[in-house]
Amino acid sequence: MFESLQTKLNAVFDKLAARGRLTEEDVDTALREVRLALLEADVNFRVVKQLVARVRERAIGSEVTKSLTPAQQVVKIVHEELLQTLGEPARLDLSGTPPHVIMLVGLQGSGKTTTAGKLALTLRKQGKRSMLVAADTYRPAAVTQLEVVGKQIDIPVFSEGTKVPPPEIVRHGLQRGRETAMDVVILDTAGRLQISDDMMAELEQIKALAKPKEILLVADAMTGQEAVNVAKGFHDRVQLTGLILTKVDGDARGGAAISMREVTGVPIKFLGIGEKLDALEVFHPDRLATRILGMGDMMTLIEKAGETVDRDQAEKMTKRLAKGELNLDDFLKQMQQLKKMGPLTQILDMIPGMNKLSKDIQPDVTDQQFKRIEAIISSMTTEERQDPKSINGSRKRRIARGSGTTVPEINDLLNQFRQMQRMMKQMGSGKGGMRGLMDMFR
Repeated sequence: MFESLQTKLNAVFDKLAARGRLTEEDVDTALREVRLALLEADVNFRVVKQLVARVRERAIGSEVTKSLTPAQQVVKIVHEELLQTLGEPARLDLSGTPPHVIMLVGLQGSGKTTTAGKLALTLRKQGKRSMLVAADTYRPAAVTQLEVVGKQIDIPVFSEGTKVPPPEIVRHGLQRGRETAMDVVILDTAGRLQISDDMMAELEQIKALAKPKEILLVADAMTGQEAVNVAKGFHDRVQLTGLILTKVDGDARGGAAISMREVTGVPIKFLGIGEKLDALEVFHPDRLATRILGMGDMMTLIEKAGETVDRDQAEKMTKRLAKGELNLDDFLKQMQQLKKMGPLTQILDMIPGMNKLSKDIQPDVTDQQFKRIEAIISSMTTEERQDPKSINGSRKRRIARGSGTTVPEINDLLNQFRQMQRMMKQMGSGKGGMRGLMDMFR
């Protein structure tokens, strides 16, 4: 998401940087391109107009014209105004006496049912016991889908088939939640292909009955301009408390995130970043704003590493790096840890200055490379993995046969390993580098 917008905005800022001192005409030219980039990203035209007007008012003022680095000041202003549009970070309201009710609403196909499971899994990581309630009796197999999701993550699901009216299902589900001392009850409500009075009336009835702490609109990030009408329609009838954007890992232009937040005034609370049930992350406006402007997102990268890196293994690795004892077993483990953090292109996007490099990398190519490296190293003996220098010509031919690769590919891997070994030894022996990174996870 936002890849196209990020590329276009970076191109605008690169042009500004080449101008040195900026005139009012330079700023207007740049902002015309910023306006066009935002509109092409499906940001609502009223939101674009307001955002660009605020940027222009500040960009032609003294903070830019008298700055030693005017282009950087314009980027700073765009960042701050974009952050204002995206709003403040917000957490779920789970105050008061449990069970706390979270009501998910949205159009059919937005991903409510899967998101219900993702949310329950996220809350379990925070120590909360959740139950899912199957209140969508209209969509074929919706109840069964929620039951399957619950079984996959070992979360209880309350369902009464498709014959009982949804408000009654909710009433009975809340009673079960109280009886089983649940912390949170998540309602998976019905959607339609478009907003209808019947659907809204039922949601209003469920809201009056369940008195939810949170009413979250689950919206497809690929909806585009229509997202504004959808969000406004739900907000006018049931008063939303937050938004969850799904499919943000797909080919979404991203304007929905900016538009819905501005039009409804309610915060984006979560982003669905993949199909797996653990692919839900808390929304951080500041991090998204920096990524849109190509500034990276080191905080998210560090958190991802903290979740996937084995701390004991990292500690041992740090000591081995300092001594220059890295072997192919370590190399393979590092590759596997990297895979757990997500696609390489996403990781590069989070590193300041590396986003342009990520555009040249094809995700399927890196997956093939990972698999080839795993096959080669797995075809080696323990001795060969621990002492790569022992791999002579005949051993390379044997490894090539066992891994379905060629001798030149094995030579390439060994050369890359030796280069990495030298680099890691330098990083491991210093105060910064890998040692500093590992220290953050302790």
